[in-house]
Amino acid sequence: MPNGQIMKALSGFYYVRSEGNLYPCKGRGNFRKKKVTPLVGDYVTFETDVNDEGYILGVQERRNELIRPPIANVDQAIVVASVVEPEFKTFLLDRFLVLVESKSIQPIIVFTKTDLASEQQMDQMEQYKRDYEALGYVVIMGSVKVEQNMEMIIPHLRGKTSVVAGQSGVGKSSLLNALHPSLAIETNDISKSLGRGKHTTRHVELIELEEGLVADTPGFSSLELHDIELETLRDYFPELKHYGEQCKFRGCMHHKEPKCAVKEAVASGLISAYRYNNYMQFYEDIQNRKPRY
Repeated sequence: MPNGQIMKALSGFYYVRSEGNLYPCKGRGNFRKKKVTPLVGDYVTFETDVNDEGYILGVQERRNELIRPPIANVDQAIVVASVVEPEFKTFLLDRFLVLVESKSIQPIIVFTKTDLASEQQMDQMEQYKRDYEALGYVVIMGSVKVEQNMEMIIPHLRGKTSVVAGQSGVGKSSLLNALHPSLAIETNDISKSLGRGKHTTRHVELIELEEGLVADTPGFSSLELHDIELETLRDYFPELKHYGEQCKFRGCMHHKEPKCAVKEAVASGLISAYRYNNYMQFYEDIQNRKPRY
């Protein structure tokens, strides 16, 4: 019985790559009973008929999975944020970072549309770049119109399964087109009335790119922190995890507790105030969310 990996899901078919070939497959009815839905990125067992069409029989255990976009077994996320159009917001970037790190996915930050930014905006973005690099993140900044900028991403793709994520309109599809022009992925301009981009990618597909696999995905329609608990949120902020080891109380949430080393680090400028404020906003979001039944 052959094994393979799902490379694309479209119109009820799962396209499974095995030994260099691509097989259109459908899921057996038993998946519905088991409440298992195959995802792009899944490693599966399948069978084929004389027409090289087949059925997926089993899904191997996943390392991780995302809901939006629906994909499994991701190594890293290229988190794209534009300097302008739409305007850069640390709140959104940090939310993406928390979401991907909660799935044990390594993030790489890419700031785009530098060619549209003013000198003042670029000075601010250079500071943000330094801030996030100091936390251990890889940060790449540039424009898809400058080939050398995008080449800096290539070494990070090799041997990895990557997902491209970010707010709608930041240039995810444009970035992939710049890396691999033959893709010719459709892109749209920012909607002037909404102030955000239109979704241009209609399905999830793993694309072979620079000796790795990359999924072009729709902009997240939801950034809810449904799967993250209050007790684990602090673990997805590297600086909070570092200074939190010095807090007086074990299990300190860095909120109202006395003698909190994290709050002291914020007060002394060792932790960026905007990062701590974003943490507290996420904390309140999780604390106030309605229970799911």
